[in-house]
Amino acid sequence: MRCVIARFPFDFVASEVEAMMSGVRAEPAVGPCAVIGRRTFPVKQVGEVITRQDRRDFTAAEVTRALRALGFTCVTHPVGGAAGAAQPSV
Repeated sequence: MRCVIARFPFDFVASEVEAMMSGVRAEPAVGPCAVIGRRTFPVKQVGEVITRQDRRDFTAAEVTRALRALGFTCVTHPVGGAAGAAQPSV
């Protein structure tokens, strides 16, 4: 699927994203997060890995939109909240 992140076009497939994130240690789940495989990653971390860009170059909304289009579940973890308190992001 073609998507634009930080004004750059990318072609992603869900299995490709899963493969890229398979060896990555998930950071603490705070704010917008994506469930990839059985782990929850902050979307900024996912964006940094799959685009190879600095996190400051794109927004969480751009990555969330792309991940949702690929079929991944995206949730919002409140800052300082427990992992079990996930709420669907709007």
